[in-house]
Amino acid sequence: MDVRVKLSILADAAKYDASCASSGSRRSNGGKGLGDTSKIGICHSYTPDGRCVSLLKILLTNHCIYDCKYCVNRVTSDTPRARFNVDEVVKLTIDFYKRNYIEGLFLSSGVIQSPDYTMEQLIAVAKKLRVEERYAGYIHLKAVPGASEPLLAEAGRWADRLSANIELPRAEDLKQLAPEKTHAQVETTMTHIRARVDQAKSERSSSRLAPAYAPAGQSTQMIVGATPASDFDVLTMASKLYDRYRLRRVYYSAFSPIPHGDTRLPPAAPPLVREHRLYQSDWLLRFYGFRVNEITTDLHPNLELDVDPKLSWALRNRGFFPVDVNTAPKWKLLRVPGLGVRNVGRILDTRRFHKLRLADLVKLRVPMKKARPFLTTLDHNPDAALIDRADLRDKVVLKPTTRIDQQLLLFQTEASALSGEV
Repeated sequence: MDVRVKLSILADAAKYDASCASSGSRRSNGGKGLGDTSKIGICHSYTPDGRCVSLLKILLTNHCIYDCKYCVNRVTSDTPRARFNVDEVVKLTIDFYKRNYIEGLFLSSGVIQSPDYTMEQLIAVAKKLRVEERYAGYIHLKAVPGASEPLLAEAGRWADRLSANIELPRAEDLKQLAPEKTHAQVETTMTHIRARVDQAKSERSSSRLAPAYAPAGQSTQMIVGATPASDFDVLTMASKLYDRYRLRRVYYSAFSPIPHGDTRLPPAAPPLVREHRLYQSDWLLRFYGFRVNEITTDLHPNLELDVDPKLSWALRNRGFFPVDVNTAPKWKLLRVPGLGVRNVGRILDTRRFHKLRLADLVKLRVPMKKARPFLTTLDHNPDAALIDRADLRDKVVLKPTTRIDQQLLLFQTEASALSGEV
C-alpha cells in the first residue's frame, strides 16, 4: 500500500485521541541534532474545533485485537486497515519536520498481537528517531495498558510524554463495552510511569547527567457521552487520577457515533459544549481549589450547559459573597466569577501599594458584568446589592452566541483571553 494512502487512513484514525498536547518538556539538541523541545520549541496551530495540529498525529496501525464497542478501529469494524512499518514513520516525521509542517510526533496504535509487541514497535520508532536521526523534537507515545514494566521504562527514555487512556469514567461501563480492558490494568501502567518519573527527578536532582524519563509527564483521556455516566463520575475519576498519579492533563473527548455501532451506544453525540464545561471544571480542580462535590451536587450531577461551572457555584452559594478585593485572601478571590488566576495575582500585587476601585478592575480587563455583583471595592459598587435578588442569574449569565451542540470558539472574547478568566 502506498505510504500516502496509509497516512490518509492512519491520520484519520488518530483524530479521536485528544491527549496530544505538546508542552511541558525541555530537550536540547546541543547544536548537533535535529530540532529541540523547550517552552517555546513547540509551535501550536489549531483547527476550528480547537485541536492541536502541530504534531504528526498518526497510528502505527489501526488493526486491533480488541473489540471496544465505542472504537471505530475495533476488531469487528469494517473500516479500511493499514499499518506503517518503523522506517516509514521515522521518514515521515523527519520529512515533515524539515518542511516545517510539524514540530513533533504523536504516535499511538491499535493493539496488535499483544500489548508488549505493540509497545516494542512504538519504542522502536522513538529510539530510531533519537539515536539514528538524532532527532531532539517532541515525541508523545501511547503507553499500551498491559505492557511490561521494562518496556514502559524504555519508552520513557525516548519519549517526552506517555499516555495510557482510562477510556471510560466507570469501571462497569468499561466492562460492558470493552471487556478486554480494565481500569486496574490502566492504573497499573500509570503507577509504573509515575514511579519512573519520580525516580528520574530524584536522580537528576543529584546529577544533571542522569537520564530524563518522560520529562513532560503522563496524560490520559476519557470519552464523554458514550455511557450514562454523569459529569460527577467523570470529574471524580479525573480528580482521583490527578491525586494518585500526578497526571499533567486529563483530556475529555465527546463521543462520536461510529458506523454500525453497538446498540448500547447512543445514536447521537453529546453536546460539544459539555466537553467545554468539563475542561472548565478540570481547571477549577487543578488551579482554583475546588472539589468535585462543589462543582457538581447530588441533585445536579451534570454540569449546566448554559452557565460556566464557577458562576454556577457562585449562584448556588450566594452567602459566600460579596468578596472584598482589597482584603480577601487569594483562595476567596479565586472563587469570584470572572477573576482568573492571572488577574487574582495582579490584584494581590496591586493592593500592596493602593486600594483597588472599580476603575482598576476595568483596567485589568475583568469582565465586570459577571464579576460586579460578587465583589466590593474601595468605592461604591451598587451591583453588590444584587446578590440576594431573584433575577441575579438573568443579569450575569450571558446569552449564548453558539448553540450548545456546537463547539465554542477558541477565543470567546478579548477580555477573557487576556485575563485568564474562569
